[in-house]
Amino acid sequence: MDTAARPGSDPTAPTGARAGIRSGGEPTARGGETAQTLDRGLRLLHLVADAAGGLTVTEAANRLGIGRAAVYRLVGALAGHGMLRRDADGRLRLGAGVLHLARRAQPLLAEGALPALRRLAEQAGATAHLTVVEGDEGVALAVVEPSWTSFHVAYRTGARHPLERGAAGRAILAGRAGAADPVTTVGELQAGAYGVAAPVLGVPGLEASVGVVALAPLDAEAVGAQVLAAATAIAAALG
Repeated sequence: MDTAARPGSDPTAPTGARAGIRSGGEPTARGGETAQTLDRGLRLLHLVADAAGGLTVTEAANRLGIGRAAVYRLVGALAGHGMLRRDADGRLRLGAGVLHLARRAQPLLAEGALPALRRLAEQAGATAHLTVVEGDEGVALAVVEPSWTSFHVAYRTGARHPLERGAAGRAILAGRAGAADPVTTVGELQAGAYGVAAPVLGVPGLEASVGVVALAPLDAEAVGAQVLAAATAIAAALG
C-alpha cells in the first residue's frame, strides 16, 4: 500500500528525526526545552522552600525571570505530584509530596553517616548525632551512643529544637554564614549538658551538622578536632 507524505514532511527522513531525535540518539531542541522546564520547576521548588511565608505567582515569575503563564503551568504540574500547593491566600507552599521524598531520603542519609558517628562517639566518649534542618528547626536524624562510658546523654532520634539553641543548630547557622569552626554550648537544650558541633558542608541540598553532647565538660580543642573530622567524613560519604 502506498503511503502519502504529510505536507512539509520528508518521507525519506529516519523515524527518529521526525520524532525530534538526531541520528546517533542525541536530543534535538525539544529535549532542550524539556530540560529547561525541569530546571525551572526545580528552581521554583527551591524558591518556595526558602520563602517562609510562601510566594505569589507574580513573585515567583519575577524571581525566575519568566511569565506568569509559565509559572501557572509549572505549578499545575508540581501540584499534580503533590510537590506544591496553594494556601487560602493563593500563595505557593511546599506540598506533602516533598515531605514524602524527604522521609524516604532520611534513612539513606543516616546510613551514610553512621560509620563516622560511631567513630566520633567512641573517640569523644559522648553521644554523637547528625542533625538536619526541617523548616526553622534542627532534627536529630541519627544518634550513636558510646559503648564504653558508664554514663552518657540519652538523645532521641527525631528530637527537635530551634536552630538558635544548642550546638547543633548554632553550627548549622554558622555554616550558612560560611563558618566551619566547631561551636560549643553549655546547658542550652538540657541543664548541665555540654555540646560541640560543626556544620556538614559541601553536600548539595543538605543543611546539617554533626556533634556530640555529654554530661561533663568537653575538651573543646580535642573534641572539636574530632567533630570536624567527622563532619568532613560525613560530607564525603553523602556528597
